[in-house]
Amino acid sequence: MLRLQAPGGTPLTPDLAFNIAVSFMTNTSWQSYAGETTLSHWSQMLGVAVESFTSAATGMAVGVALIRGFARDKLPRLGNFWVDLTRATLYILLPLSLAAALLLGSQGVIQNLRPLRALTTVEERLGTIPSGPVASQEAIKLLSSDGGGFFNANSAHPFENPTPFTNLVEMLLMLAVPAAMTYTFGRMANDQRQGWALFAAMAVMLLGGSCAATWSEQAGNPRLRAAGVDAVAARGHAGGNMEGKEVRFGIAGSALFSVVGTASADGAVNSMHDSYTPLGGLVQMFNLKTGEVIFGGVGTGLVAMLFMVMVTVFIAGLMVGRTPEYLGKRIEAKEMKLVMLSFVATAVALLGLSGATVAAQFSKSSYWNPAGAPVANLANAGPHGLSEILYAHSSAAATNGSAFAGLNANTPWFNLTLGLGMLIGRFLVVIPALAIAGSLAAKRRLAATSGTMPTHGAVFVVLILTTIGVVTVLTYFPVLALGPIAEHYLMHSGALFR
Repeated sequence: MLRLQAPGGTPLTPDLAFNIAVSFMTNTSWQSYAGETTLSHWSQMLGVAVESFTSAATGMAVGVALIRGFARDKLPRLGNFWVDLTRATLYILLPLSLAAALLLGSQGVIQNLRPLRALTTVEERLGTIPSGPVASQEAIKLLSSDGGGFFNANSAHPFENPTPFTNLVEMLLMLAVPAAMTYTFGRMANDQRQGWALFAAMAVMLLGGSCAATWSEQAGNPRLRAAGVDAVAARGHAGGNMEGKEVRFGIAGSALFSVVGTASADGAVNSMHDSYTPLGGLVQMFNLKTGEVIFGGVGTGLVAMLFMVMVTVFIAGLMVGRTPEYLGKRIEAKEMKLVMLSFVATAVALLGLSGATVAAQFSKSSYWNPAGAPVANLANAGPHGLSEILYAHSSAAATNGSAFAGLNANTPWFNLTLGLGMLIGRFLVVIPALAIAGSLAAKRRLAATSGTMPTHGAVFVVLILTTIGVVTVLTYFPVLALGPIAEHYLMHSGALFR
């Protein structure tokens, strides 16, 4: 895949090739390159699209394995990985991708094998029109939570997302499989109420983030409405912050898409996240830092939510003096150590690599800064510049793939550190999940008693949401305070950074 470049396209350096390979293998879809000018059609189809299928099916297999750990009674077997991989690909991903590709193609998403076509613009300048098998790749990119775009502009490009209707369809495709995994959980656990409780917790967080992001973007920057601002600019800003957004989607369609893309771990974008208001960007970063619990990735989103559920029942059990249980399985020290390993590993990958990047960016040492070149080309100074770095590593550790586009991450430092973050964020979640699944499957299911804490009602949903909020805030509040929160207050005070 990495040798097949677009004709006349940008050559791939070893560090960029490593980053691309890790990105799609880990279901992250981070792109430090422009797809239409870097990869050939064969690379897109045989490399990127195939990895989208296999990485998504792998996540589904891991999710099902963890469900079996809770559902089985003293049977230390989790099924056959290759059988689960085949079922996920043949029975779910392929049929849904075919139907989605036909629907998107009927709405104007292109599908062909044509090369770049030269043209002369109305200004009599030479240009090109990219083409390719977009509809087929668009379908699996959305269904698989592997949201790498065929085009550099991703779903903001009219060839990928031409109308408000396709915008709605693409959001539904991103949520389809992760949301359905909660139903699968209830069916396999023989208690559908358990699945609905997890779905309710995810839906509440998605709705809350959507409302907050839409409100913030609709409010815009209050300084532009202050006295002395150019009247034309003030009138143009009266409808909210349209910077970086497509007119055909508007603020609501763009803000909702950004929340769905960061909550579902898909990473597809139809607007430039770097142009969002500080609170709009904060919502996106909060979604990434929760650990993919808001629907999340295909399979791995359910895994992350079940990790949070285990923390919730463990804390609740200690508070009332009972051994923590969930679905009749005791949650003991072994399981909690593995859950904490996952939490700590992703936090270290996010915060540690972000801190190292900031240190290297401003270091005077020739080791970090050969010839005085920065490790990253930041488009902004101050808190927003920190947010750009923080968002990049958050996206990698959460295996999301979206970005604050003001940061040029195609440097050796970023290609290597983000690749490392993607590996940690994927495998130090998957490996503990499989270990927990094996441990739970070998345990005997305990009968429910009058003292068993119900895990399917509104009270338990509130407990889950509280746990998610507390864990996320305690881990990441300091760095968020230095980034989007500080930027929000500085924006209201009129401070500028150059």
